[in-house]
Amino acid sequence: MKRKEFLGRLIGELTNFMLEGNPLRLVVSLHQEDDGAHISFFDDRPRSEAELEQIRKALNPKAQRPELAQYYGLMAGHDMAWGARLKLIGWQIKHASVSNSDSGLQIDLWLGSDAFNPDNFTLETKKKEK
Repeated sequence: MKRKEFLGRLIGELTNFMLEGNPLRLVVSLHQEDDGAHISFFDDRPRSEAELEQIRKALNPKAQRPELAQYYGLMAGHDMAWGARLKLIGWQIKHASVSNSDSGLQIDLWLGSDAFNPDNFTLETKKKEK
């Protein structure tokens, strides 16, 4: 799968998930490097700590299989529960950060090879997640 298609599918899936909450504002920010990418999603709907933890667990599964990203990407978009769809995203990325920002939910997705260093991005990380 080409990079453009891969990023488009990830953005589409997570945007659809966030639109389920009917936000009045939804922002997507993409920062690409040769060896990786950082995608940030912001909406105006804060979530409870329990909801944040569910999203974190779904997006950060214990087993990651980025080499099967094309296969997982083809499965995404099918009629399945959001938890399962978020796990499909989690299996395709290196890491996801999930928190409430000043105005609502913030989800950061990190993609790249083993050599990719997310510290090279300009967005400041406020806290380390569990």
